Amino acid sequence: MRPGDSRKERCHEHHHALSPGIEWDARDGGSWRYIHRRGDEEYGFRGCFHTVREDRIVQTFTWEGMPDAVSLETLRFEDLGDGTTRLIGESLCDSFEARDGWLASGMETGVQEGYDKLEALLAEDQG
Repeated sequence: MRPGDSRKERCHEHHHALSPGIEWDARDGGSWRYIHRRGDEEYGFRGCFHTVREDRIVQTFTWEGMPDAVSLETLRFEDLGDGTTRLIGESLCDSFEARDGWLASGMETGVQEGYDKLEALLAEDQG
């Protein structure tokens, strides 16, 4: 999604509605932070953007519950040529222990929920 793209703006608005405490400066050298709320619980996440291009985003990711465990994430966008895009995400943790701790925390459930909501939002644009 390019700057000024209405889908990008809608995704940003959607994320604000789900996580009102969001900070988002998607540019090389920018940073991000958001608070996820589930019932009475809050989870903070933050990171820095290293590379922001049309085909790739490289960023750090930190769950504030484990502030010493920082991962480097690469998100690649692959144009499938039929109006759809494949998102390929890779995360490099600083240790196997950090990776195992994140997986044990149940974070993959939240990640999947976020991707499901994004997919539904983008499907609205197609319909």
